Amino acid sequence: MTDTPAYDLECLDIAKNFGPVRAVKGVSFNIPSGSFFSILGPSGCGKTTLMRMIAGFEDPSAGDIRIKGKSVLGTPPNRRNVKMVFQHLALFPMMNVYENIAYGLRCAGAGNADIKRKVQDVLERIALPDVAEREIHQLSGGQKQRIAIARCMVLDPDVLLLDEPLGALDLKLREAMKIELKLLQHQFNTTFVYITHDQSEALVMSDHVAIMNQGIFEQIGTPQELYHQPSTAFVAGFVGDSNRWTGIVRSADGTGGKVETDQGLPMTFNAADGQAVPEGAKVEIFVRPEFIRTVRVSEADQSRTDGDNQMDGVIDSLLFNGANSRVLVRTGSGELVESDVTLTGDNDLRPGEAVRLMWSARQAMCFTRREGA
Repeated sequence: MTDTPAYDLECLDIAKNFGPVRAVKGVSFNIPSGSFFSILGPSGCGKTTLMRMIAGFEDPSAGDIRIKGKSVLGTPPNRRNVKMVFQHLALFPMMNVYENIAYGLRCAGAGNADIKRKVQDVLERIALPDVAEREIHQLSGGQKQRIAIARCMVLDPDVLLLDEPLGALDLKLREAMKIELKLLQHQFNTTFVYITHDQSEALVMSDHVAIMNQGIFEQIGTPQELYHQPSTAFVAGFVGDSNRWTGIVRSADGTGGKVETDQGLPMTFNAADGQAVPEGAKVEIFVRPEFIRTVRVSEADQSRTDGDNQMDGVIDSLLFNGANSRVLVRTGSGELVESDVTLTGDNDLRPGEAVRLMWSARQAMCFTRREGA
């Protein structure tokens, strides 16, 4: 009796060079069975190259790739139990829905009765039981998306790779499909590996997310960990919205300290877990808009403050989004600071008003600047 591998997919120190260009630089990770794992990063960071190596379309320059515990190096794409959904879906327009889904089964030599049963089963599971006879051009964008996934899932892959599959959809449909994809992943209980540059897609759907930058993984964690406990300045700036300052640490005691920003403003911070920020270090400070309180200067002295950091300015503009709105405040040094505000329609803040921004040191994420940053 053999043990079931703990991981559907393992990448061990994977690297890929294109001549002198190092597209992927020694990436390692493993994905537990039946989970939704996203690789999030800006264009050109190496994420699509990494996915193509997993699929078998590119050979790694170094490292190993294991599916269900077995190395697949040298195994061609059609012999790996990995399927891929592309942004443009690549459905066959000359075939109806049934034939599109059945195509892979026919290529594998399945019998007609087996094909019919499996196609109907997968259509039920994607909640489109009655579209088998429809032509592809008769489907909506969201239906095409589900058919593309069904065409892969009918072959029972160990891993489904999705390369920016929502990129061609309009905004409203993309928002709906984020929820649908997560539900589909639960329905099939198959490991999904999702590549995107859109942080909202990755954070909403994923069990774990890897943040990729310049060929390496900066951090792997749950969406909550990446948002609240980023381990690098890149992650802090890439995941979610943040105000960012650069400066020099003027005093530090191991648990936090004081920074003088490049604009000459004093700012206090608490050191992140496991991070030592020494005196004299060049640093970057990140503060999320939801942690900054905005009050009128005339009311600031009577307001309860969260003490540590304060900055005066004038409201430059208001970004209205109902109760979850945001103000852009221009400070005396000319920079714009974003702060979330709750608007009720009664005595709301308005452009041109003098305000004070306040936030706690524990909400100021501080990172030593990398050389060349």
